[in-house]
Amino acid sequence: MQSFTCRSFKTIKKIPVIVRFYAVDNREAVRVRFAPSPTGFLHLGGLRTALYNYFFAKSCNGAFILRIEDTDQSRLVEGAIEQLQHDLNWAGIQIDEGPSSGGSHGPYIQSQRLHIYREHVTTLLNNGSAYHCFCTEKRLELLRREAIRIREIPKYDNRCRSLKPEEVEEKLAQGIQSCVRFKLAPGVQNYADLIYGSLNYDVAANEGDPVIVKSDGFPTYHFANVVDDHLMKVSHVLRGVEWQISTPKHIMMYRAFGWEPPLFGHLPLLMNPDGSKLSKRQGDIRIGHYRDLGIFPLALINFITNSGGGFEKDSEQNVKPKCYTMDELARQFGVSRINSHSGKLMPERLYEFNRLELKRKLEDPNEEKKLVEEVGQMVRKSFAGNDLLQLDPQHVRYILHWSVNRITKLQDLLSDDLKFIWVSPKSYQISENDLVPLGIFIEQLERNQTLDREHLNAFFKSFCKEHQLKFGNFMKTLRSILSGLKEGPSVAEMVEILGKDNTIRRLQHCIKHNK
Repeated sequence: MQSFTCRSFKTIKKIPVIVRFYAVDNREAVRVRFAPSPTGFLHLGGLRTALYNYFFAKSCNGAFILRIEDTDQSRLVEGAIEQLQHDLNWAGIQIDEGPSSGGSHGPYIQSQRLHIYREHVTTLLNNGSAYHCFCTEKRLELLRREAIRIREIPKYDNRCRSLKPEEVEEKLAQGIQSCVRFKLAPGVQNYADLIYGSLNYDVAANEGDPVIVKSDGFPTYHFANVVDDHLMKVSHVLRGVEWQISTPKHIMMYRAFGWEPPLFGHLPLLMNPDGSKLSKRQGDIRIGHYRDLGIFPLALINFITNSGGGFEKDSEQNVKPKCYTMDELARQFGVSRINSHSGKLMPERLYEFNRLELKRKLEDPNEEKKLVEEVGQMVRKSFAGNDLLQLDPQHVRYILHWSVNRITKLQDLLSDDLKFIWVSPKSYQISENDLVPLGIFIEQLERNQTLDREHLNAFFKSFCKEHQLKFGNFMKTLRSILSGLKEGPSVAEMVEILGKDNTIRRLQHCIKHNK
């Protein structure tokens, strides 16, 4: 096996971080995987794990694999696999190998790999690393209760490990239900975590021999992930810190097969602002929730990667906030830069990133064109049936640039305060005495060639003085006709936003319906 140091890796806690390369299709590459269970929707913690694996693969010209771990058939959610892939694609994560992408190491859904697990568990049974367990759920529950009663850690007592081969054969021949357990080696196990450094854990002192194949024939996570990671030539495993204490037994399984384990790095928790742990029960941490809210993918990604480190930008001081692209984040990423302590999400930063992403998109002609089309579709849908919608692309483009510092998401353009941009108000607060000067005002406005705010304000004051109108009252009348609002942008700014033709059309419409 060859090894070298990837450009994004350094030394952490006196442990050399080495990137292993495996021969794949006559080339050598870093290979990482994201392996969610289709038991619900993708949430912020899961997306963070997928992103860090993706950025690592991209920074090292490696491969990002999506594998679906659906061995717990009782918890499957219909449509979850398709939704997971949709969410990853929406976030901009390019899947090199997976259920929809294909690849030479599939199938990429574990329930389609049962024949592979059966073959490999036989290897462990034959070499004495695993054994059949015939203990009933009733006995296991009694063990748990007794351990709790005497204040010990509940764990299996490894009773069936001592069964003689002939006893096992006899029970199997009788059709007695069994699972398969892996034999844990006693003593402290040490391994180098890419993020936390050197770790020591005596797994056998804290756990009984784990089940690796359940009585229904499906493998547990502990067994399937080891077999799959090896056969899929995964070189590095970056996963949540909750799997840290399970890693020693996974490494034992690699050794039992005679395989070299990948390198492991465990990602610290993402926390709520109050320090509590993110929970799947929180509906507002679903990726779909943010998409429905109008958050741009890059804004959400910058929001997530803003907590917990991992990037060059995190060490920069007093730098102007920026919404980084996927390529920029990949170039900055390094496992050695990930903090080993939990990171708190700061909700107020999400909308800041969303506005920054809106600004970035408006600076790109192609992205700007897409935004104009998207806003047009939103307005048509929101104000369906209205024949006076002003959706000329130039007008929509102007509105986007005008509003970029006033809104945090595109949906804000449909709010009660800003809907006057698209539709005329249905009612007006005007008197009959206002109708005559309004007609004269329209005639003079038509002759105006300049519609910037400064010129318009001077024109309004001059008109009111000439016709002996109270400036404040006349502005209220114009504001009511143009927007139906009591507050908001200045009247001059409203006229500038709406444009001369649309402004005159609204004034004429008001006069017509009040005669």
